[in-house]
Amino acid sequence: MIALTDILKEAVSLEASDIFIVAGGNVSAKYDGEIHALSEEKVMPKETEALISEMYSMAGRSMDEYIKSGDDDFSFSVPGLARFRANAYKQRGSLAAVVRVVAFDIPDYREYMIPEEVMKLSELTHGMVLFTGTAGSGKSTTQACLVDRINENESFHIITLENPIEYLHRNKKSIVSQREIELDTGDYLSALRACLRQAPNVIQLGEMRDLETTRTAMTAAETGHLIFATLHTKGAVNAIDRIIDEFPAFQQDQIRVQLASVLRTVVSQQLLPGTDGELVPAFEIMHVNGAIKNMIRDNKGHQINVAISTGAAEGMISMDQSIAGLYREGKITKEVALEYADNPAQLDRIL
Repeated sequence: MIALTDILKEAVSLEASDIFIVAGGNVSAKYDGEIHALSEEKVMPKETEALISEMYSMAGRSMDEYIKSGDDDFSFSVPGLARFRANAYKQRGSLAAVVRVVAFDIPDYREYMIPEEVMKLSELTHGMVLFTGTAGSGKSTTQACLVDRINENESFHIITLENPIEYLHRNKKSIVSQREIELDTGDYLSALRACLRQAPNVIQLGEMRDLETTRTAMTAAETGHLIFATLHTKGAVNAIDRIIDEFPAFQQDQIRVQLASVLRTVVSQQLLPGTDGELVPAFEIMHVNGAIKNMIRDNKGHQINVAISTGAAEGMISMDQSIAGLYREGKITKEVALEYADNPAQLDRIL
């Protein structure tokens, strides 16, 4: 059977993003935008169980909850190699896992093509910034780069609430407290409530999963904290609608007013297959100016996309404008541009 350390080393050497361990198939890795086999032979249930058990040993974590619930998120490190974020799950009665490869060092934002307009968000001192996109779209990397810039330039207390912790931050000019959900604290809500008593300047919230967490995060942003939060939605308008729809109908007018006052920026991301085989990021950036505040408050979300498209002077860019720019730079094909566009017909005419 292929050894776990050999799997991890090969995945890192291939610059793979993910490793797949599923009974009945080859151990595989995703790189250059496609999934490739790492093992010559297929692994059976006993072998996947052994590999996953070894991961838990590396993480110093019990498998009991995973065996009971059928799902678990955790992270582990291999000294001198990399950190790994694992999602273990059951399928067809056997144990399986998908493992994300995470570099030890905080990445250079330029290598990941994160716009300077996004990095300027590190200069904010209060309010809420949302990072939206599907799983694997690069939200965690963007937030890690922002936290690192704040860490280098400000004398702050930064608290990250993550499940699991991906990038490890060393104290530079700031103090960075990183708390892993279920390992260091019970859940996002209790951790968020507790951290408000820990003198934070910046709070990175892994995900706003429920009404109470969202309410507490908005209150924290109102009371002078800078909140970086994640939502698994596509686009600024969907993110705003998602937050408001979490609340009962009789509270939604009040929430619109509160959200309009605390929201500073929404950054939406997706990764597109590039012409060189690498994944290329596209960004939608919406800064909440006076006009957008009124649109949120007055329930006119359908007008926000126009405001983003015409807000270039204020640093805004729509997803389709970002995609069009990548096409003009030769980084993606026209087919990819149209496939990932919000409005393919309109983008087709522009291109």
